[in-house]
Amino acid sequence: MSPWEDRVKTLIRNGRIVTAQDDYQADLLIDGEVISAIGRSLKTEAGQVVDATGLLVLPGGVDVHTHLDMPFGGTVSSDDFETGTRAAAYGGTTTLIDFAIQSKGQSMRTALDTWVRKAEAKATIDYSFHMIVTDLPDAGIEEMNSLIRDGVTSFKLFMAYPGVLMVDDGTIFKAMKNASRYGGLVCMHAENGSVIDLIVKEALAQGKTAPKYHALTRPTTAEAEATGRAIALAEIADAPVYIVHLSCAEALSKVREARDRGIPAYAETCPQYLFLSIEDYDRPGFEGAKYVFTPPLREKWNQEELWRGLAQDHLQVISTDHCPFCFKEQKELGRDDFTKIPNGGPGVETRLSLVYNGGVRTGKITLNRFVELVSTAPAKMFGLFPRKGAITVGSDADVVLFDPEAEATISASTHHMRIDYSLYEGWRVRGVPRKVFSRGRLIVDGDTFLGRAGAGSFVRRSTYSGL
Repeated sequence: MSPWEDRVKTLIRNGRIVTAQDDYQADLLIDGEVISAIGRSLKTEAGQVVDATGLLVLPGGVDVHTHLDMPFGGTVSSDDFETGTRAAAYGGTTTLIDFAIQSKGQSMRTALDTWVRKAEAKATIDYSFHMIVTDLPDAGIEEMNSLIRDGVTSFKLFMAYPGVLMVDDGTIFKAMKNASRYGGLVCMHAENGSVIDLIVKEALAQGKTAPKYHALTRPTTAEAEATGRAIALAEIADAPVYIVHLSCAEALSKVREARDRGIPAYAETCPQYLFLSIEDYDRPGFEGAKYVFTPPLREKWNQEELWRGLAQDHLQVISTDHCPFCFKEQKELGRDDFTKIPNGGPGVETRLSLVYNGGVRTGKITLNRFVELVSTAPAKMFGLFPRKGAITVGSDADVVLFDPEAEATISASTHHMRIDYSLYEGWRVRGVPRKVFSRGRLIVDGDTFLGRAGAGSFVRRSTYSGL
């Protein structure tokens, strides 16, 4: 047995354990891959003792929306499963759910096998996949059911990107109805792609090619309309629905109205929509291209509405939509045409610190709600709880020792994502992960990475059961 596989008992002393419901002082014992005991002044022998005085002991972050090693727009996202999961670990995330993409005419099983091969030798933390469905013939229904039985229990469909990823309403309805019958959950990219395409063509014909037109051709109404339509289709299918990367107040109102009527509609937002705005497209020269992702950034006033939605549980999850493309050579593909700028931005490493600093410290959300949004709720939503997203006896020992008073400066010069810029360059944040454990292994210790490629495992998820 290699030293890597020979896990020792680890006793974390004097920490402040914070979960989605609780906040208390206690010791925590890790034995092998799991948490084996929690209590005050635990008396036990351990090969490793960690003093967590002054630190928060949190369940590892769960990021349910990343795009690693993903082909898009003539290039490939710059983080693969090694660099992306390592950066996630530095940021306090110990599990992520990426996306396997079914090409038109391809079987979902073949798509899943392709993406598992990308991850299995490289991932440093645990991972799973959603299946992006672009083609759903009748024969594909049984294939969906087979994937659900094998622990891939969520499917993503697009209302945007005609001719590439977009599917029609009938396909969405069919996927929702079948997934719901067998315990799956459909995730929706909600934008009216057909209308957006016409607006884009008109803008290009008028010579409007700068990065800011990416935002101006994707109006909030197009997102709100598609969000309402996705919820309506789910209601007809008697199925739950999860809206990904919701960016604006108009779309949020559709989710809120549905939830007020008792419909199982859920949604996530992302840090970029909480902290950045459409004004970032006006940066000098071509700098605005760094902020080209979909949905685009919105007017700043939307941020307070999103924070209110998070506090009031109209939004249930904060994920990242981490999809990095380097400014040099990749974003520059669209220097003369905003439609050729690869859509996506980095974020997997900065999520916890940004949300803690900008949400908890400012009083927008409570500390317990913070843990719920970045760890527990996504774990519950996607069939990972209580193995993930929890600090309980028997849960995986995915644990973050988080220093609420430590300050750090976000910068491309120090982050671990494989990308040449940061969306938050020079921002000072208070609240930093100090030590990160993945299934009992200490993989991040300050600035030192102790994990290894291939140590992460594919996680079979249980069926949808709501929150």
